[in-house]
Amino acid sequence: MSFRYEMRLSGEGGQGLVLVGKILAEAAAIYEGINATQSQSYGPEARGGASRSEVILSDEDIDYPKAVDLDLLLALTQEACDRYVKDLRPGGHLLIDEDAVARVPEGELKIWAVPFIRAARERLGREIVANIVALGFITRLVGRLSEESVRESILTRVPKGTEEINQKAFDLGLSMAEERGARRG
Repeated sequence: MSFRYEMRLSGEGGQGLVLVGKILAEAAAIYEGINATQSQSYGPEARGGASRSEVILSDEDIDYPKAVDLDLLLALTQEACDRYVKDLRPGGHLLIDEDAVARVPEGELKIWAVPFIRAARERLGREIVANIVALGFITRLVGRLSEESVRESILTRVPKGTEEINQKAFDLGLSMAEERGARRG
């Protein structure tokens, strides 16, 4: 049976969501041989404005590169959650930063409220790696890509000299997913 999995990673500029999208797409296409597209959109300001990255994974050709029927929405701000939750299919995963999103929408959704930003700050001392913490959680939750493939892609994409902290952030995200009962698949 064929699969198509659509993700939107949303928040504000400077949170590294485009990087996470590129890591996911690269892990799929280069290391796993899965068809993948990645696209991005920014608000009028780079840092602090609205930002989103979309990733589509499929075992068939991807004829339209925009995500329209989301299986997963990551929202690191209230604005992102409010704006994009309507695009999440019934039964889809809504993954929110529990400190940034106070108004959690109702509906036929699987909601995961996780303190990505706080965990990065308090447990790793670097709030800037919250994106990679979220990536670890997504990797475990979605289960379409191996942890090894994502880890390899992280190493090729993050700035030189930050590999160790990003690996720790990824591991933290994996363990947070495990603690919350997020299972592969």
